[in-house]
Amino acid sequence: MTPQAQDFQWFKENYEIISRKYGKSYVAIKNKKILGVYPTYADGVHETEKVEPLGTFIIQHCNGDESGYTDYIASTNFM
Repeated sequence: MTPQAQDFQWFKENYEIISRKYGKSYVAIKNKKILGVYPTYADGVHETEKVEPLGTFIIQHCNGDESGYTDYIASTNFM
């Protein structure tokens, strides 16, 4: 399992706690840690890529229901 898949699994397992703590937001995750919380997916990617290489973290939507973890969203390096 890739590190990003492990982070996604961690996100799903802790979704209720994360959702309660951060509300409706997008969270950047790496190594099973929240790197930042953002109002949009784009903000999450743009801010997190300043400190972490693309492709090494995930951005997940917290919206309070299961649709927030139905889709796995990973940062990608298109270069």
